[in-house]
Amino acid sequence: MATGDVRQSLDVRRFSWIRPLVSAYSSDFASVAPLFAGNPADPAAWKHTIARVQKSTRDRTAIARIVSGQLERRSAHAHARAVAGRLADPSTVAVVTGQQAGLFGGPLYTLLKAITAIQLARKVSARHGVAAIPVFWVESEDHDWDEVRTAHVLDADLHLRSVTLGHLDGAGERPVSSLTFDAGIDDAIGELEANLAKTEFTDDLITRLRQHYKPGRRMGDAFAAWIDDLLGRHGLVVFEASDPAAKPLVADLFRRELEVPCHTAALAKETGEAMRRLGHTPQVEPSEDSVALFYLGGGGRQAIKRRSGGGYTIGDTVHEADALRAEALEHPERFSPNVLLRPVVQDRLFPTVCYVAGPSELAYQAQLGGIYGAFGVEAPLLYPRANATLLDSAAVRFLERSALPLESLHTEGETALNKLLESQLPPTLEPGLEDLVREVSARIETIKAIVAEVDPTLTGAADTTRERMQDTVKTLHNKIIHASKKKDETLRRQFTRTQALAFPAGEPQERIVDLPFFMNRYGQAVVDRLLDVLPLEMGLHYVLTL
Repeated sequence: MATGDVRQSLDVRRFSWIRPLVSAYSSDFASVAPLFAGNPADPAAWKHTIARVQKSTRDRTAIARIVSGQLERRSAHAHARAVAGRLADPSTVAVVTGQQAGLFGGPLYTLLKAITAIQLARKVSARHGVAAIPVFWVESEDHDWDEVRTAHVLDADLHLRSVTLGHLDGAGERPVSSLTFDAGIDDAIGELEANLAKTEFTDDLITRLRQHYKPGRRMGDAFAAWIDDLLGRHGLVVFEASDPAAKPLVADLFRRELEVPCHTAALAKETGEAMRRLGHTPQVEPSEDSVALFYLGGGGRQAIKRRSGGGYTIGDTVHEADALRAEALEHPERFSPNVLLRPVVQDRLFPTVCYVAGPSELAYQAQLGGIYGAFGVEAPLLYPRANATLLDSAAVRFLERSALPLESLHTEGETALNKLLESQLPPTLEPGLEDLVREVSARIETIKAIVAEVDPTLTGAADTTRERMQDTVKTLHNKIIHASKKKDETLRRQFTRTQALAFPAGEPQERIVDLPFFMNRYGQAVVDRLLDVLPLEMGLHYVLTL
């Protein structure tokens, strides 16, 4: 039954693409409890986490100043700036989420993460009487250019279209945060506009994108400003993690990582084995010489490896251990945490009581309990981001009339369509054809017994005749289905359209369709409506109309 804009609430365990760890976390937390800091469904876990995070040591004044400076430079909404100022208060806590700085904002799940963080911060404030602020961590120090250079949208016919930004100077070697747009960004926005269906929101969308994504601006800064634009007025505090001003606040973490070589990797592997014993596959398998830091000196981003003879290697260069540790303290801006250390750095900077995680992040975090302890940083609770598919009223009406489960549209080929078309046939047809097959088989068996008395070698011919007759019935059945398909092209078009919207290119919509499509279709209202109607419950996937 539809409730407002929520048309369906589906258990995520129905979906083949949801990993078992995520399902267990939401529906059977006790089975994975040893891997996490607490159960977000337990109010006592929130109370305990809030208390220990409030007591933990960090330079609140400095991080408040740094974040406020970023927001001011990007001309973020006044409400976001006011909220950021609360970070200086020792009682303030944060609900944090984040995403890589992808072209034009990344997929729909970027917005779902931010919406979940805002909603959850409001809920924590109301229920626990503390100032809880939502923070969006822009991860822009990664150097994997191919992961962030392409945006996907649906065109007027709901075909998936890709817009790929050309190669920028230093791309693939330097952090994304340091890459500066050239004139190609204007061409990319033009291509994006050409691929979108023209709506009443198109001109505003393109104007706003051109304000943020323009020649001379850095990729990470543009992404952060775009998220500011979309959500700053709702109090979301956007932090670009590559800011060198924040690095001195975590320099001791960098030094500690270099003081106890490869300990972080060893702890992750140890917890990975614990995951296996619980029936889950570790997200990361660090190598024996792995150090949880990258080096940013020289313009590139290079992994730091422990050297068998002592010291470290960065690319082809050997560094003495003492010298590199000293450099981490004196020039922390030259270092960047990898996936194992990044959450620890994040939660040293911010008083994080909860991190809103995507499926992969939840799996990474499952391996980090021992690492948090080793660095003396309080581990937060984790909350799975909201899962949702946004459909228009025509698609929802089709699903409701056909009674097709949403996940059936994920099936490759026309299996689900054929089943749907079969369901439109006269109810006596299938039983009649089944009866015919049974009757043919029974009659042939009778004849076989008679033939065996005449000539036993002819029983094989009788079996062959039965198989041919059964094949003939199957051929008849397929012809009937084909005729039904031709007769009901409307049903086929409705199926294909809904499938293209819900699972473009066979992928869940929230994972592949980027924000401009939704902003072009719904305008700024998509943010407001999601904040109003998206439920804050774990373990469910929502089908929404806006």
